[in-house]
Amino acid sequence: MSYQQALWKEVKDVVNSKILAKNNRFKKWEYGYNSDYDFIVISKTGKIGKIIEIQNLRIALPAANEPYKRSKVKAEQYWEKFEYPKELQRIKSRFDWEDLPLDFKEKWYDYIDDEFTRREEGFWFYNNGINTYITGTHYMYLQWSKIDVGAPDFREANRLFFIFWEACKADQRCYGMCYLKNRRSGFSFMASAELVNQATISSDARFGILSKSGADAKKMFTDKVVPISVNYPFFFKPIQDGMDRPKTELAYRVPAAKLTRRKLQENIKELDIQGLDTTIDWKNTGDNSYDGEKLKILAHDESGKWERPDNILNNWRVTKTTLRLGSRIVGKCMMGSTSNSLDKGGDNFKKIYENSNVTKRNRNGQTSSGLYSLFIPMEWNYEGFMDTYGLPVFVGGENPVKGIDGYLITTGVIEHWQNEVEGLKSDQDSLNEYYRQFPRTEAHAFRDEAKNTLFNLTKIYQQIDYNDGINNEVSVTKGSFMWSNGVKDTRVEFIPNNDGRFLISWAPPTYLQNNVIIKNGLKYPGNEHVGAFGCDSYDISGTVDGKGSNGSLHGLTKFSMEDAPPNHFFLEYISRPQTAEIFFEDVLMALVFYGMPILAENNKPRLLYYLKRRGYRGFSMNRPDKIWNKLSTTEKEVGGIPNSSEDIKQAHAAAIESYIENYVGQKADGYGDMYFSKTLEDWSQFNINNRTKHDASISSGLAIMACNKNMYKPNPERKYQPISLGIKRYDNDGIISKIIK
Repeated sequence: MSYQQALWKEVKDVVNSKILAKNNRFKKWEYGYNSDYDFIVISKTGKIGKIIEIQNLRIALPAANEPYKRSKVKAEQYWEKFEYPKELQRIKSRFDWEDLPLDFKEKWYDYIDDEFTRREEGFWFYNNGINTYITGTHYMYLQWSKIDVGAPDFREANRLFFIFWEACKADQRCYGMCYLKNRRSGFSFMASAELVNQATISSDARFGILSKSGADAKKMFTDKVVPISVNYPFFFKPIQDGMDRPKTELAYRVPAAKLTRRKLQENIKELDIQGLDTTIDWKNTGDNSYDGEKLKILAHDESGKWERPDNILNNWRVTKTTLRLGSRIVGKCMMGSTSNSLDKGGDNFKKIYENSNVTKRNRNGQTSSGLYSLFIPMEWNYEGFMDTYGLPVFVGGENPVKGIDGYLITTGVIEHWQNEVEGLKSDQDSLNEYYRQFPRTEAHAFRDEAKNTLFNLTKIYQQIDYNDGINNEVSVTKGSFMWSNGVKDTRVEFIPNNDGRFLISWAPPTYLQNNVIIKNGLKYPGNEHVGAFGCDSYDISGTVDGKGSNGSLHGLTKFSMEDAPPNHFFLEYISRPQTAEIFFEDVLMALVFYGMPILAENNKPRLLYYLKRRGYRGFSMNRPDKIWNKLSTTEKEVGGIPNSSEDIKQAHAAAIESYIENYVGQKADGYGDMYFSKTLEDWSQFNINNRTKHDASISSGLAIMACNKNMYKPNPERKYQPISLGIKRYDNDGIISKIIK
């Protein structure tokens, strides 16, 4: 059994081979974002080689040079920390170095010079026969940083992390990274190592640390940053003010400077350099931490765990300004965390992460947050399952694999994770906590607590996991609807394309497509018996904040004898096109293609009037809970159902709840066929008292109500009254009969 997953891919033919060779020959590639080719150059040599893509970010690596080879035997080629020469270990500071004889200094010039070059340009080495590149920052982490277990291990996941981080630093449009991680992935140590690495070569700069609490930020400073700084070799270590192991601020008076041959030969002393005031410190957690200051790097640890009253979203809006001067970005943020449950800080971190998608940029070329998001699944960074080459053992085999810690790995990380999940299925909150700590998908990372939802979260997450396991892209097609030959009100066709706004999991057979019936000049749906749509519309194209809620449309089948899957959500549309009219036309084309009616909210009636003007009033369902004579004038005119009534709200929520119980997640005969993850996630967070944010829940619930309209049919009230038939009754007791009144 094999398991294939890649965190990066090589992008070929981006640059013409002749241009690439010419620019490399003259060392013309500049470090930073290259707008001509839309990639970020992280090479500092003027030459580039492979162009790779990590989470949609294109990065041009340095041109390969002659790599270090630990052994001629392929199997014995892996990362190994270089031994620090004993003669240099005795030298504790630049003062000691200055007092040594020139011939001793000359002996170690090349060694020290090579270390500075590796720090600046990165390092190439053979890893199991593969020429492998690590950035200078990664080299400093592996070679010169001391962590809790001694020297860090080389991991492929961390290699990609540092390459991505280098691209964030190089890109002048970017404020840094937002890293969604798993527990014990090494982020705190990597961030600490980068703080020390940059601070020891920077002048007149400030570096900061924030965490979920002031105590956590202090602990990161005292237990990680300071020990890494203390253990630097003398030639990288600036002269430090104050105590060797400070508690609040690490201040470098003289930065590390490259020891050139000229300085060695002429015995030039470095002590005349003036103090340049570079510091690393930490702050207590708060919305206004570091407000008004200028930072070169901000390490934002545990940013997904800020609980009320602290708010990571508010803090980032403030601290973002500390990284820029006017429009120019002068500092970077290294933000990383696992996520708490949504109401315990996870929701705000999720917003920052989602707003850091590199595929969604404003006209300045920046993401909404200014950061770039990175997620590395847990199987790439789970302790105990790394082989000698820093690669994860995904699946166990007959022959155990030697781990990086020397122990044999007999079980793959995927099987191990699945066993843990299986053991926690009876305790949903514990399972969700495990998912958040060790996520294999972004959805896992933001799992919420079961007690915070109105619906059966167990079934919803069962369905999400099932969808992830079957490769949901096979079950769902993305695309657009178009009028045939561009002529409106004719036939509609579905065109698959990656830029489409529709997701569909079922299309009707040809004989059911475009089934429109015309009665008295009006158009009616011919497949009303097959299914129906629900819609949460909007009336105004633009909003003050530029955001606004999405328009949402869902299609659901009924149980019918036609060639259609029963009780199946077959269409999801969650989008906000540039104008409301585009949305209305999208909805109309979907209705025509499937030939099904729609139940839409009439609180925002522009969609319903749009359908009426185009002759499709017959497609708009009337509210099912009232008879015709009880409808308002507007409801008779355009149809639809209000969302303000408490009875409707309760009926709507009950409809979703019933559908989830019957058709979502694990069932007696397998799993449900609800393949739309956005809708499932929206159900998992649905709040009946604040429905504004839940567009998908609104439209999907209306689709369920539309397909079960008979359940909401009002029962006419019956009043029983005596009816006089004009027949009089008599009391015949006695001699004379008397009329009974």
